[in-house]
Amino acid sequence: MKLETFFEKFDLFADAPDAVPRMRELVLWSAFSGAFSGEERSQPMPKEWVKEGAPELPAIPASWKWQRGSDVFDVIRGVSYKKTDASDFPIAGSFPLLRANNIGKGINFDELVYVPRDNIRDEQFVRLGDILIAMSSGSKKLVGKAAPVVTEFKGAFGAFCGVIRNKSAIPDDVLARYFQTPQYSSWVTAAGRGIGINNLGKSNLDSLPIPTPPLAEQKRIVAKVDELMALCDRLEEQQQEREKRHAALARASLARFAEAPTAGNLHYLFHDSVPIPPADLRKAILTLAVQGKLVSQDPNDEPAARLLKRIDAAPKRAMRTRTSDEPESEESTAFEPLFELPVGWEWAPFRRLPLHASVGIDRGRSMQGPDKAVGYFKMNNIRNSGGVDLSDLTRIDATPEEVETFALTDGDFLFNTRNSRELVGKTCVFRASTDDPILYNNNILRVRFIEGFSPDFLDYWFRSPQGSAELEKLKSNTTNVCAIYQGKLSGFPCVTAPLAEQRRIVAKVKELMVLVDDLETQLTAGRATATKLLSALVAELTGTKSTGKVSKPAGTGRRGRPRKST
Repeated sequence: MKLETFFEKFDLFADAPDAVPRMRELVLWSAFSGAFSGEERSQPMPKEWVKEGAPELPAIPASWKWQRGSDVFDVIRGVSYKKTDASDFPIAGSFPLLRANNIGKGINFDELVYVPRDNIRDEQFVRLGDILIAMSSGSKKLVGKAAPVVTEFKGAFGAFCGVIRNKSAIPDDVLARYFQTPQYSSWVTAAGRGIGINNLGKSNLDSLPIPTPPLAEQKRIVAKVDELMALCDRLEEQQQEREKRHAALARASLARFAEAPTAGNLHYLFHDSVPIPPADLRKAILTLAVQGKLVSQDPNDEPAARLLKRIDAAPKRAMRTRTSDEPESEESTAFEPLFELPVGWEWAPFRRLPLHASVGIDRGRSMQGPDKAVGYFKMNNIRNSGGVDLSDLTRIDATPEEVETFALTDGDFLFNTRNSRELVGKTCVFRASTDDPILYNNNILRVRFIEGFSPDFLDYWFRSPQGSAELEKLKSNTTNVCAIYQGKLSGFPCVTAPLAEQRRIVAKVKELMVLVDDLETQLTAGRATATKLLSALVAELTGTKSTGKVSKPAGTGRRGRPRKST
């Protein structure tokens, strides 16, 4: 298959998350493996260049030659300077420095620092045609990242950078292209490892293998790469435009449904031609559920006001958010209704609803382990989108009294009181999947209600966009974590529906969430299929296994060696 045919099949794998970047990668791989030449690629990289842990690059045509980096360019390290030498603004006799953070798809000129002229050697001033390269960083992703200098810059480059300065007959733009190839990336990944910090030494770059075509072919390669990269640009624009159209259609469908949010109009949300993201569908469903717009009201239902009176009359244990007997504050917290409720619904502060609420048992990391007696439910066991995840459940030892006090039961409402700011306030309803006792952590508040009250309905309110927005106002930052403290949660406004309607709402939400889950599964499967197809097409072009990576060329065997003809 030709590379052009690969581009023609773009619609088949456009849903792959990295379709266009993979195409760009393939173009550059092809350019520097001789795939554009039509000549058999039969010349492997010299065996003596292959060191332990280093990759062997693809074989190249016989008319090409292998060169080392030291044959092609000089490596110049950047200016060493102390922070006291640097300034956020130019001063007389100083020059700006380019640093690793200035390397992106090209070179940006943000956040420059300035150093005195006396600190800079002449060869450390940037020249047109130089390739700026990150040589040291705390980030593996940044080490080895390179970009050509294509605009005039009256300055130098910093200590954690270097420049590749061409000294060969290879045109600057050809050499710059090579520093964007998968071949170069694979070499850097193997070479750029240090102790504590990731390093790419001058010796690593001096030994870099560079496949070099004849001069005339170099010009043809650049022209071909430019042509195909322009095609990638157009495909990327088409992909972005399609995504914008899909987003606009999704917004229009959501808006149309919002104008008449009834169960009869759910087809606006679940329409085959309108690709509404599953996350937006879940938010829309929860919004309708907690506003009383998802199922019809029944005037025969017991109103929520009577339910609240029965809750008030029931024996209640004060809400505690510590293991001590510290009682909740009895001060009333006034709040304005957030929106108009259906007839029979009520607003109530959170403290009015539980029969019992308290945090769990404290066991440090050193007291946890897989060989302990009982399960220990922690913050990470509450999914970010709600629900329970016991796949990474740790264990602790506990006394019979602790098991009796802190064991979770089916239907417990759980609230994460302390976490990072974006995760504090996670909720779920515990569903037991085992008879093994599971105790809960001291950063989780467990809440139990009167018989018949739906913890799922309250969970929907906490996870709805409106409820989440209100919870955000309660978050308090401490030194290392964010928390929602007892007093503030006590007055948190909650919607309360008649018990019978709560049950209808929960049933409907679960029914719709199954549809959303199915849709998400289909979308995920579609992306996976597109990714596999993309990998298969890349493999067909490169002669590799369909691993999703661009590596060896067609016509090579193990470790990139040419296959013997039979």
